[in-house]
Amino acid sequence: MPEHLGSFTFVLHSHLPYVIGHGRWPHGMDWLNEAAAESYIPLLQAFSRLAAEGGPTGVTLGVTPILAEMLASEVFRREFKDYLDNKIQAAQEDLATFQRLGEKHFVTVAQMWEGHYRELKRVFCEDFGEDLLGVCRRLMDGGALEVITSAATHGYLPLLGRDTAVQAQVKQGAASYRRHFGRDPRGFWLPECAYRPRYPWVPPLTGVTTEPVLRKGVEEFLSENGLRYFIIDSHLLKGGKAIGVYKDRFEALERLWERFAAQYQERPEDQQKSPYLPYLVSSAPESKKPEAIFTRDPKTGLQVWSGEWGYPGDGNYLDFHKKRFPGGLRYWRVTSAKADLADKGPYHPEWITSRLHEQADHFVSLVHDILAEFRATHQQPGIITAPYDTELFGHWWFEGPEWLYQVLSRLQKSTRVSLKSAGSFLEEAAPLSVISLPEGSWGEGGYHWIWLNEDNDWTWRHIYPAEKEMEELAQRWADDPDPRMQDLLKQCGRSLFLLEASDWQFLISTFSARDYAELRLVMHYEDFQRLAAMARQYAADRNLSPEDWNFLESCRERDAIFPDIDPKWWSRLEFPPEERE
Repeated sequence: MPEHLGSFTFVLHSHLPYVIGHGRWPHGMDWLNEAAAESYIPLLQAFSRLAAEGGPTGVTLGVTPILAEMLASEVFRREFKDYLDNKIQAAQEDLATFQRLGEKHFVTVAQMWEGHYRELKRVFCEDFGEDLLGVCRRLMDGGALEVITSAATHGYLPLLGRDTAVQAQVKQGAASYRRHFGRDPRGFWLPECAYRPRYPWVPPLTGVTTEPVLRKGVEEFLSENGLRYFIIDSHLLKGGKAIGVYKDRFEALERLWERFAAQYQERPEDQQKSPYLPYLVSSAPESKKPEAIFTRDPKTGLQVWSGEWGYPGDGNYLDFHKKRFPGGLRYWRVTSAKADLADKGPYHPEWITSRLHEQADHFVSLVHDILAEFRATHQQPGIITAPYDTELFGHWWFEGPEWLYQVLSRLQKSTRVSLKSAGSFLEEAAPLSVISLPEGSWGEGGYHWIWLNEDNDWTWRHIYPAEKEMEELAQRWADDPDPRMQDLLKQCGRSLFLLEASDWQFLISTFSARDYAELRLVMHYEDFQRLAAMARQYAADRNLSPEDWNFLESCRERDAIFPDIDPKWWSRLEFPPEERE
């Protein structure tokens, strides 16, 4: 029997900021519609095909709580069908134009798009019953994949100003998962793969001077809530150069990195640790259960992430940037990574299949080679953890879901490599080595510079006072039995969650939707301020004006998220670090 080399898991991180009720196009609801049409449905179709073929996919699928809230919304279900109808109409209008102009090749591509969106609508309505989370549950029930959770609104945990704020983000993440998936979560995606150990912390803002406060390590919050593992970038484990995955896609990040490069000091690489083994992490006393970690494999990662020499940069694939307006459909191919939009050649769907098979074969061969080398060196099987943003497959790289299917289909048939989700691997190969990790995140430089720099420093000067106010409100009135006070506190918590989303700092740094991000952050801050003032006023005399009640109801209708939110999460820190010293 062939020697077992090891295991493999794709970790797909699915996340978008809350957009329902906050705009449609170019920024807002269409982000969610695009992701569902281009990534979520095609990938769930691929996983369903693999499950029907008789084996696990080994996929570890991250769905952030705020994304789950949106996908479960009736508003999404209604607007998504309208979105698909608009795309079908756009394809029909393009088809009529191309036929009139004698553009025979583009006629065939327009016909492809019409059929594509008609089939998406059929799958969504008939096969999936308009319930994408339900499809995830069924696949998980059948052992095909594992869904993991994350922080409530993807808050950047190391930079949140108070441990109660981190606690609330994690607890809401676990509670939301139980509500949507009917079980306890095992895994947790750290937003932006950002980790901070326990240490005396001060706000990293210029001009702010406070006494250091002992803060808990991020892993402590996961451990306290029954979560077993999270994912890190390879440089946090081994040191060495942190490899950015987004810098090549956003010119603004390239310029930003030039300003920070002089401050970046690469850690010496630790040859003793391997990204192909899980470890246990703890920065707390031994009495607290440590968390397992899985580490991103840099070799397979760059093969897919790199837009220049990775698979998505293949000249035959559909180009992401060049679109035909007004419908926004795409008719051109990448041609070359450096080609200007004017130089893009026509897209030929018939050229794609052979390239997908070649690149799937190449990737599977790479997986076998890496695991074989690790087994020969370490005398034990390892696991390759390959994390990507879900939206890379389908949205950025149109052919990505089919490529992923081809890779997993080949690995399903492999006699030497097993497909296992991270949680399943832990069940069979529990790590014993306890290590410490430095502070950091994914990306170039491996630290917080994308989420804290001179362009977005001001955002934290809004977030920190709001977190302090929420803690004070909860300490005073979280146990108040008055249902109206509870409604006020819960909506304060929802506004704070939305304010804390890491998306705003990222969008400001990348300039990709800077105005939208700034407006959203300011709006959530102002909502929180008014709601907090209303809570204090109501506590004083149990009375508010009709206009105030109207404002509360307006916020609740627009930001209808997290019905299980609990103000007590902000009132008291479980297992304060001082008590563990």
